Amino acid sequence: MLRETHQQATLIGHNGGPPLEDHLPRWGRGNAYRYFCWKNAHARAWKSASSDIALFRLKRAEAAGVSYRDYMLALLDTGRHLQGPKKG
Repeated sequence: MLRETHQQATLIGHNGGPPLEDHLPRWGRGNAYRYFCWKNAHARAWKSASSDIALFRLKRAEAAGVSYRDYMLALLDTGRHLQGPKKG
């Protein structure tokens, strides 16, 4: 009985590596340029702020009753600082 091994079953000129069609790059099936632009913009938006700015934002977040991350998401989304409840 003849048994074909994996090596014998491959086509001539095939190096035995993974098929290229199954490879999905980091950006998926979309535009690579858009992926890298968004990745760069995300890194710039979430870069570490100075300690004074971070403390200012943390105080504002506590006054508004949200976490620092939620406060930053709102700030990045709207461009406005969240306000705490009105007094009086």
